[in-house]
Amino acid sequence: MYIVHSIFDVPEGKEDEVIDIYRNRSGLVDKAPGFLQFQLLQNERKKGELTVQICWESKEDYMNWVTGEDYKRIHELEKKYPDQELASVVPKVRKYKVVAE
Repeated sequence: MYIVHSIFDVPEGKEDEVIDIYRNRSGLVDKAPGFLQFQLLQNERKKGELTVQICWESKEDYMNWVTGEDYKRIHELEKKYPDQELASVVPKVRKYKVVAE
């Protein structure tokens, strides 16, 4: 299994807005080959720190997703988000290979 975290800090007071965006996400990634699970995590101590966690069957499946057209389409939409403060948020991406369960 391969897990990718996109960790980002949301401007204060906009946490609920961002959470709603993810609750109403397109779901395109869910149809990608090798996709296993999507979760949005909120740091208990730092409310504005959110982490998108996506689990894949393999690194190859993830790489196929990030080089595909649906991925590009989703991320182009993010750049056009009307709230420029949110559109300018850049996540830190962490990638993990599951080595024991």
